[in-house]
Amino acid sequence: MFKTTTATSPEAYIAALDEPRRSEIRRLHELIRDTADHLEPHLEAGMLAYGRYHYRYASGREGDWFRIGLASHKRYISLYVMAERDGRYLAETYRERLPKASIGKSCVRFRSLEDVDLDALGALIREGATDLGTA
Repeated sequence: MFKTTTATSPEAYIAALDEPRRSEIRRLHELIRDTADHLEPHLEAGMLAYGRYHYRYASGREGDWFRIGLASHKRYISLYVMAERDGRYLAETYRERLPKASIGKSCVRFRSLEDVDLDALGALIREGATDLGTA
């Protein structure tokens, strides 16, 4: 499902990207670090990841995953926010504030930073980094 990377650190992941994507991912990385500095950056599932949480399904399956994720794909950037509020995925509640983005349950996809409101992304990250329910 997720692309693999040979990077061994968040900085190496960013450095391996070509411009202009490198600058965009670096800017988003800095936004996440400034907005949710308590979430430790690391690599997981071939992407930048921030923070961790433990999940347990009713079936008994359990594991660990990231709270916020950031991935560079060939044609778009993905921001994953693994949180829910009032039984809805948090990312979906930002659909009106991010009209040029494609929004799935916990993923916001966009081609370029020019296509999104950074204040809205910052608010989504801030809210997703709190102790809301996890998706």
